Amino acid sequence: MDLETNNLSNKILTGSYDLNKWLEGGYERGIITLFYGPSAVGKSNFVMLAACHQAKKDKKIIFIDTEGSFSLDRIKQISQGLPEFILKNIAILKPTNFEEQNKAFEKIHKELQSENIGLIIVDSISMLYRLALAEARKQGPEEIQSVNADLANQMKILYEIARKQDIPVLVTGQVYNEFLSEEEWLSGKQAGVNIVGGDLLKYWSKCTIELQNEKGKKRALIRKHRSIQEKDLYFEIVNEGIRKKGWL
Repeated sequence: MDLETNNLSNKILTGSYDLNKWLEGGYERGIITLFYGPSAVGKSNFVMLAACHQAKKDKKIIFIDTEGSFSLDRIKQISQGLPEFILKNIAILKPTNFEEQNKAFEKIHKELQSENIGLIIVDSISMLYRLALAEARKQGPEEIQSVNADLANQMKILYEIARKQDIPVLVTGQVYNEFLSEEEWLSGKQAGVNIVGGDLLKYWSKCTIELQNEKGKKRALIRKHRSIQEKDLYFEIVNEGIRKKGWL
């Protein structure tokens, strides 16, 4: 099957043939897809690749960039000579603190009216939240609750937009390793990987994809999906995007 011409109507293409095949057609419309994993594992590449592919089709993209991850050089590599056409279709919001991130979400919730929006991306939703939460812990439980409520509201806004507009939303999130006691460490227990924002992000995301870096080997795992069972894909990042990689 040619995924570029026979994509299911309820999905959008990822920008990578191998990813399209792995996801059985691409990213689902009407839901939030969450990518999470450690730094430098490729989260931004996944979402930028999708943004470029949709922009090439003259779809409008809203890209909330909280980490400065949006790279013009990377756009030039992926687009292979069409950066101006792509960039004119991408609206970039760059909040620098959690309060500005809240305002960015309120803005798109109130002003999103175009019928040509092809994709919404948040890269990442957790960095500024993490900083705000660290400050909130110094002030007490009420402030912690307030910050968590703001994050929950942001995810709710994305969910409502995805459902009502029938468009895909791609979100990236950071992770941290759980703390092991000396006894647990000596017993050989392995530290688990936790998503910053935890259940708040997982609850609103109908598809979750974990990205791992195992001694230089990058691996994607479908952890939750409405129609696909858990499976993995070893991949590499190349100039034109992402492709399947088979290591010996």
